[in-house]
Formats: sequence, C-alpha cells, structure tokens
Amino acid sequence: MSFMPVSEKMRLMGLHYLVWASILIISFFSMLQADGATRSALSACSSCGFYALIVYGNISFLYPRFYQEKKFVPYLLGAVALLILAGLGRGYLSLYIRNASFAAAPHWLDPWTHVTFLLSVTTVFILSFIFRLAMAYFELKQQSEKILLQRSQFELRLLKAQVQPHFLFNTLNAIYYEAYMEAPQTALLIERLSDIMRYFIDQSTKEYVLLTTEIQFLDNYIALEKMRIKPEPEIIFHRSVDDQRKIPPMLLMTFVENIFKHGIDKISGNNKILLSLYEKDQHLVFQTRNLLNKHADPRQGHGLGLNNLRQRLMILYGKDFDMQATEDNQYFTASLKFPLT
Repeated sequence: MSFMPVSEKMRLMGLHYLVWASILIISFFSMLQADGATRSALSACSSCGFYALIVYGNISFLYPRFYQEKKFVPYLLGAVALLILAGLGRGYLSLYIRNASFAAAPHWLDPWTHVTFLLSVTTVFILSFIFRLAMAYFELKQQSEKILLQRSQFELRLLKAQVQPHFLFNTLNAIYYEAYMEAPQTALLIERLSDIMRYFIDQSTKEYVLLTTEIQFLDNYIALEKMRIKPEPEIIFHRSVDDQRKIPPMLLMTFVENIFKHGIDKISGNNKILLSLYEKDQHLVFQTRNLLNKHADPRQGHGLGLNNLRQRLMILYGKDFDMQATEDNQYFTASLKFPLT
C-alpha cells in the first residue's frame, strides 16, 4: 500500500486515462478507412476494454497476489486463464458485433482466427509489464520527492528547536557538576537528559545510526521516565543483538514512548513493562509488552505515533516490514520487524 496525496493520485489517474484515450484513438483511425466510423468505434472500444482487462488483471491482481509472493504456478495458471478469457471474449464479441450489425450473412471464426486473437492478447499481456514498470517508476519518483520534502521539513523543525544548543549543554554541564557534589543521583539524571538532547541534535538527522546509540537513547529515556513515576514501574529489557549494526534513528522510540504515555496506571501503581530486542533472519525484531492501564481514559486512543511510524516504515522499506499491536484482557503487546543493513 502506498500513501499519496489526492493531487498525486489524480495525476496518476490522468496518466492512465491519457494512455487509454491514445490507444482508443489510434485503434479507431487505423480501422476507419476499411470498416467505417461506426464499426471502427465499436471495435476500438471492444479491443480497449479487453486490453484493459488484461493489463489491470495482471498488474493489479495476478502480479501482486501471486508473482510478488513467489507463487509462480498459481500466477501462470491465472495468466493463462486471463489470456483465454480475454482472447476468446474479444474474438466472439467482435464476431457478434459484425454479425448483428454489419455482415450480410453470419460469419464464424476459424481456428487460425482463434490463434490470432490469443497471440494479440498475449502481446498485450507482455506489454502490461512495461506498463507496470512505468507505474512503479512514477510511484517511486513521487515517494522520493515526498521523502526529500519530509526530510527538509524535519530538518527545518529541528533547526527551529535548536535554541542555542551549546548554551544549553554548557548550562547542563554546570548544573551537573553542582549536583554531583550534593546529589549524585540527580547528577546522573541530568547527564542522561544531556545525552538525550545531544542525540536529537547530533544523531536524529542522520540516515543511519549505530544500534548501540539507539539503545543508549532508549535507556536514557526510560531512566528519566522511571524518575517521575511512583511507585517505580518494573521494567525488563532483554537484548540479543549485534550493537554495531545500523538502523534509521528513532524507529524504536515510538513503542516505548507509547507505553509511558498511555500504558502507565498511576492509580493502582501496578506497572510491568517487558522489552525485547533481537535479530532474526537478517531482521531486527523489537517487542514491547505492558500491563493494560485499567484506569485509562477510554476516549484517549494511542495517538498518531503508531500511524506515523507505519508511514515512515513504508517509505523506508516498502512492504518489507511487519508491525503489529494487539491487546488481551491483561496485556498490550506491540512488535516491529524490519531489515538490518
């Protein structure tokens, strides 16, 4: 699935209409001298209808459901069935139009004519792959433009947020040294906050970051959240990864932030959070599990964070990722799986 603004979808539809209008006009004028206007128009409309059946039957149904899923035998059988249906359908519809309106005597199709119709629709079927490539190029171009725009907007927002970062870091360092003498625990939290801010400024704009950097960012965030929640929640973070791998920044953060934003029961104080991070089949898997917040406001959903994350993953990986969020009577569980570089 791809997310395109309405204007871009309209442009793509307009391109489709232009292609088919061109084919219809060319077909009409190629038969006009021999068959006359009425018969040429009917034949051109009939041919374009069956050509469209072949093209969209392949690129919209058979190709994504079978070929891309590596189900080659069902794809081959479906393609043969589609070609027979379209080829014979086009032939017999043309014959019906001719016999009903134009022929002085009924005319029947001979075996060679059947073969001719099947060969013509087979050619159209092959050309549908070129049509599919053209559509893929157009969509890829739109996605690339969207990524560049989003990156520019993100960098602009980041620049606006960087209000004298060196002043802030120097101030935090001064507070840290003052606190270290009187309250070492507070100094540690200040250090974690400084690391989080430095991550946002130095790392979040990069295309990839080391997994160890991303994990340290999560650890710092969790430590600060634990400080403000009383009683302190039970948090278990299992990890079994090569921390020198690289991933796009801020992909894991949404799940953790979602827990602290929506999953903490401040009334009962009964909060248990399980996090796990591991590699599987050249993919990184991140799972979170937390007790349901029985006192959460039912009108408050999980916000836009998960939807925004899904859209970002689609831009980064297309369909090569898996993201799920489920809940039962006791736990809310979220999982994310995407390729490692």
